[in-house]
Amino acid sequence: MSVPYGTAAYEPRESPESPEEHLARLLGRALNSFELPDETIRRLDRALAYDGSLHSAHHSAGLHRETYRHTWLLADGSALTLWELVHNTAPGSEPQHEVYVDEEELRTATGRLPLPADAPDFELPVLMQLSQVAETRHTYVPEGSADHARRLLRRAENPDRPGADIASLLAAAAAHQITQAFGRPCRAGRAGLCFSLYEHAFLLGDGREISLWEVEHTATPDGRHMCEVYATEDAARDAMERRAAQVP
Repeated sequence: MSVPYGTAAYEPRESPESPEEHLARLLGRALNSFELPDETIRRLDRALAYDGSLHSAHHSAGLHRETYRHTWLLADGSALTLWELVHNTAPGSEPQHEVYVDEEELRTATGRLPLPADAPDFELPVLMQLSQVAETRHTYVPEGSADHARRLLRRAENPDRPGADIASLLAAAAAHQITQAFGRPCRAGRAGLCFSLYEHAFLLGDGREISLWEVEHTATPDGRHMCEVYATEDAARDAMERRAAQVP
């Protein structure tokens, strides 16, 4: 789970959303959520788990549309999926969100969008092959992702942090997700020594996923919190172990 940073100098993190909170956010932003059957909402009210992924996308001449698959695991062991359509084809180009109970309804709604005549129907452009993005590992949030990447790299204190090439790629990040990583533990030599490892996953406009790994620790001479960022999980965990071994 996610935990807050130890000092006010860091951005606060929120705990992962529950299945009910994911549903509430989806319904809250969808313009047509009132059209969903009451039975569907009742079934989702007691969902046990949630997973979401980008299903397809199209960008052309300043217009875009993305479709997302939102799936909930229900108490009876079955799964229920809602389909979200996001596009900027309305006047003013503000993003519009719509939600549907099956793919056929989603296809019909997508077909009504005033996209160019050659806009693919659930076919990704050459740079966004379905195999690249249909099964993303993360539930992304498309809010200030490029700025988040910039701040993350700026606060990293390790000299071997990702360089300008990664920063350039992430300047066009379309969405991101932050999660606390678990797994192989790190040794801690001094009582009160604190290590936390976070994965910052970014979704690029061409469907690629890039993760940066942030180590937050107090293995410093004065016990202050320090932030380091690495390009791989292995590099981050190795750094944690090195730092811990250096502290008596």
